[in-house]
Amino acid sequence: MPRNPQLDRNGGLRHLITLEGLPAEVITRVLDTAEPFVSVAEREVKKVPLLRGKAVFNLFFENSTRTRTTFEIAAKRLSADVINLNIGVSSTAKGETLLDTIDNLCAMNADIFVVRHSQSGAPHLIASHLDATGRSHVHVVNAGDGRHSHPTQGLLDLYTIRHYKRDFGGLVVAVVGDILHSRVARSLIHGLTTMRAAEVRVIAPRALLPSAGEYFKQYGLTQDKLALAKSDAIVMHPGPMNRGVEIDSAVADGARSVILPQVTFGIAVRMAVLSLIASP
Repeated sequence: MPRNPQLDRNGGLRHLITLEGLPAEVITRVLDTAEPFVSVAEREVKKVPLLRGKAVFNLFFENSTRTRTTFEIAAKRLSADVINLNIGVSSTAKGETLLDTIDNLCAMNADIFVVRHSQSGAPHLIASHLDATGRSHVHVVNAGDGRHSHPTQGLLDLYTIRHYKRDFGGLVVAVVGDILHSRVARSLIHGLTTMRAAEVRVIAPRALLPSAGEYFKQYGLTQDKLALAKSDAIVMHPGPMNRGVEIDSAVADGARSVILPQVTFGIAVRMAVLSLIASP
C-alpha cells in the first residue's frame, strides 16, 4: 500500500489535507495532543513556545471569520509569527497563479500554510507542489476546500464528542443537513467511520433547495425532535448557525447544546495540528 502523503516516513503528521484515509492512531494523537492545550486559555499568559520562530501564513481565498480567527489564535498561542494575507487585493487578483504565490511566500521563509479555498483540491495541489520542489520542510493545513474537506472542523467535532462521551464505540451519531455540498459533514463522517462509531446516520433532503419554512419543518432541530433522542444526547453545530432554519434557538441555547464549547475546543485542536506538523 502506498504511503499516505500526509504522513512522514515515521508515520507523523506532515500535512493535513483530509481525514479520509488518515489512520485512527494519528487522529487519536491529535485529540490527545489537544487535551492539555484546552487549559492554556485559562492561564494568565496564554502562550507556549512550541512554534517560536516559525512563520504561519493564513491564506484565505474564501471568506471566513470563525476558522481564520481560531487558526490565528492557535498559532499565536504557540508563539508563532502569523501573517494574514488579504487575498482579495493580493497578487492572485492581479493574475498571479496560486503556485507562483506559494513560491514567493516560500521565499519569505514560510513554515506553514493554512489554506482555505473555494476550489476542491487546492491545498492538495499546494502540498504536492512543495514536495515536488524539495520543500518538504514547509507544511500545509487545509482550512476548507470547496465541497471536499474541512479536516480541522472534523477533528474538533471528534474532540467534542470524545470530551462528552469518552468513547466512540457505542455511539449513534446523526449528521443532518445538505450533506452533498458539505465539506464539514464529509470530514466528520470520515472521522467517525475511522474511529469506529457504532452507527452514523445521514439525514438530508432529497430536494437540495426546499423553501426555508419547509426545511425547518422537516429537518430543523427543535425541542420536540430532540426529545426523541437519548436523554444524554448532545447538540453540535459547526457554525455559523442559521437559526429558525437549521436549528431552533431554544435548542441552540439549551442545556444540551455544546456549540460554544466546540469553538473553544477548536482552538486547542488547531494548536495540536500546527504543533504536530511542525515538530521535527
